[in-house]
Amino acid sequence: MRVVAQRVRRAAVTVGGETVGRIGQGLVLLVGIERGDTQAEVERAAARFATLRVFADERGHMNRGLDEVGGEVLVVSQFTLAGSIRRGRRPDFAGAARPEAAEPLVDAFVAALRAQGVRVATGVFRADMQVELVNDGPVTFVWDDPERRAVESQE
Repeated sequence: MRVVAQRVRRAAVTVGGETVGRIGQGLVLLVGIERGDTQAEVERAAARFATLRVFADERGHMNRGLDEVGGEVLVVSQFTLAGSIRRGRRPDFAGAARPEAAEPLVDAFVAALRAQGVRVATGVFRADMQVELVNDGPVTFVWDDPERRAVESQE
């Protein structure tokens, strides 16, 4: 599972000219589900992002979480995050989970965030989406599940 997290002042996702998700201050989470991902990766990622302290305190230090700033999350599925551009001129998506496996995991990720009290808006799985956001900072992080990577490196 790969997630690109961007701290935003506001963000929205549109499908077919209709806004389907909108947030104010918070995080945009672009989520790519990879082959072999499980509920365990989803739970670890949700716990991490629900508690991540990336919002400024009164001294300008990243010491506040979503709950402390009244922040929201916009989750957008993005299978291209599981792609590779290491060889050739065309991306290779062999590492991406099939849609029938990925969609339930994206839904589970959203549910896990909500279970932790996070207000979540979403895009539409497999739709052609336009994502508009105002980066705050900019502050951007990439999540590659560390526990899964550790297991893979031992194999």
